[in-house]
Amino acid sequence: MAVYETADLTAASYSTAVFGLAATAAFLLLGTAWVGRTWKVTVALCALAALVGVGAVYEARAAWLAAGKVPIVYHYVGWAVSMPLQVLALYFYAGREGKLGIGLFWRLVVVSILMVFVRYLGEAAYMHATLAFLIGLVFWLYILGELFFGRMDEAVRASMSDPVKRGYFWLRLIVTVGWAIYPLGNFITSFGGYVDTGALSVAYNIADFLNRMAFGVAVLAAAMLDGEERKDG
Repeated sequence: MAVYETADLTAASYSTAVFGLAATAAFLLLGTAWVGRTWKVTVALCALAALVGVGAVYEARAAWLAAGKVPIVYHYVGWAVSMPLQVLALYFYAGREGKLGIGLFWRLVVVSILMVFVRYLGEAAYMHATLAFLIGLVFWLYILGELFFGRMDEAVRASMSDPVKRGYFWLRLIVTVGWAIYPLGNFITSFGGYVDTGALSVAYNIADFLNRMAFGVAVLAAAMLDGEERKDG
């Protein structure tokens, strides 16, 4: 068994992220029993995203302890699954308040997967770094456009539930501000010549508390508050 050095902040951040994501996944899975039927899929998708994060971060920690570095593939395999799951959670979140259409569903699936895959191709030098960065950025902006100006935003704005509207505000903020670390990291490694010696991994692990954990808890909180509001009403 590998033993951490006391000053190994990178290993400590990986362990903290593993435990935090595992606790979040368990909490959200329990939470599916506390919400109404129409909320269960949304909460379950967030739980699955956290579970995927557990596996990805655990493997990355093992790589760090074995080699003192984490190849970028360890980051991207987790994002390639968890980020589309979270985007679909947003789709079902907004879909409770109005009909969105199957076309939007598939567009979000394809775009969210390609957003991650194209960035990986750029960082792994399978694709021109500038082109990959710009395409990945366009895909992310498309998702933000749907969240802020598309049918999803219209459905939530038409909702009579204040918890749903407040929850959607915070979720959009996470996808806008929290997810910005991924193209930023992509930019630094692709164009700044930065070689990750642990600092970027620490930043990604800290970001998990917002992007995976707080995201799921915000969905669960909105679902529970919405249920209480409807019950009181």
